[in-house]
Amino acid sequence: MIGGLEGWRVKIGRQSVIVMLIKPEQSYGKVRTQDELASRVLTWVPAIMTGLAIVPLPVLFLVLFLTSSGTDTAAFYLILSLVSLGLGLAVAVLILIGFGLYRRRWKRRLRDRLAADGITASELSWFQPELSTEERKTWRELETMNQLLADAYAETLAARLTATRIATRARGEGLRIERQINRTRQLRNADTTSLLEDLINDREKADSIRKEAKRREVQAKARLQTIEAAARREISEAEISVMLDRLHASQDQIPLGLEIARLEQEARKRSREFRDDEYPAPSN
Repeated sequence: MIGGLEGWRVKIGRQSVIVMLIKPEQSYGKVRTQDELASRVLTWVPAIMTGLAIVPLPVLFLVLFLTSSGTDTAAFYLILSLVSLGLGLAVAVLILIGFGLYRRRWKRRLRDRLAADGITASELSWFQPELSTEERKTWRELETMNQLLADAYAETLAARLTATRIATRARGEGLRIERQINRTRQLRNADTTSLLEDLINDREKADSIRKEAKRREVQAKARLQTIEAAARREISEAEISVMLDRLHASQDQIPLGLEIARLEQEARKRSREFRDDEYPAPSN
């Protein structure tokens, strides 16, 4: 086996040929089926365990309380029902806290694994906690208004998250190297010139990566603003067009009340003219 490859020697005549087969790589950086299953389990199991901790014993003691004939026995079962309810609530709270902390840590590790090869738009749903409130709101609105712009917004969001993670990691690496440089300079009676040069080069590389990631992050944020502005512009133009069409229609068509008043006025005028023709005024 050589470098992740498996080889078999195949003899053809007098020649010997090594056939190399590439082993399928593990889907590192991709969402696996077991990840989705684990997410569903961590979502539903706490609710089920909470129900099992709270409901059965209080209900059992309550049934015994209702079916008991003696007063002392009924009071005893009622007390047991209340006590078991309180204990069940305490256990349920502990279950929710424990599973909540574990689920949070599990999702953080999953996000780190997914981001190892860069975040894609299809993986963006797992990174909701790292999005700002405004970004989540805008993304939801675009999905209902324009799917093409929503897809472009999601891809840009993924690029922004990737750049942010790279900048954060490079900054942490730069701080770590800086601390190591300070420790190295404190060493006495040791030749640390070569080590210091390597560490300084590493710090410069980390700083360069951080600056590049920050530049990419700013570009992604600017693109997000551009997509949002284009969507808002499209919505505004559509709304204004509809409003103008309604305004033109309302101006072209006379309101019904005004039309009825005009007809009534014409009818009264014709009625007066008819009376004047039938009954002319007497001449002096």
